[in-house]
Amino acid sequence: MNLDQVDLGSLYRVTEVDAPKGAPQIKGQLEDIGFLPGEQVTVLRKGLLGKGPYMVRVGASTFALRQSEVRMILVEALRHA
Repeated sequence: MNLDQVDLGSLYRVTEVDAPKGAPQIKGQLEDIGFLPGEQVTVLRKGLLGKGPYMVRVGASTFALRQSEVRMILVEALRHA
């Protein structure tokens, strides 16, 4: 699922950053700030009407991302033991 489809406050794991073919630099930028496969991520807040900006925590860092950027980040839910 895409990061814009997750529940607020729940913990997920990044599986892939899927940027458009015409904009590979966006994938690199997201990976540079920590959105790498295996990293844990949480959506803390969504903007007005569920649209951007999104406040997202990856690792120990928090970022504001556009809805278009959040849609490129694929995640899976972490199972609680």
